Amino acid sequence: MRAYAYLLATLSALSDRVRGEDPERGDVPGWVMITVMTAALVLAILIPFREAITQAVTNALTSVTGAGG
Repeated sequence: MRAYAYLLATLSALSDRVRGEDPERGDVPGWVMITVMTAALVLAILIPFREAITQAVTNALTSVTGAGG
């Protein structure tokens, strides 16, 4: 009888999860929006300042490695 109760509880939880009634399931569209907005922000910063960023990274790598003179 105990196994039957456990099986019933498991199936009930699975059914709630499939139907989207699990309160711990999360908000997938919210995470998608955050990811897209972060990518847009990176592009908005990278496009106008690409040359300055490239030069800064090159200078940093040169100073660390001691290459270039």
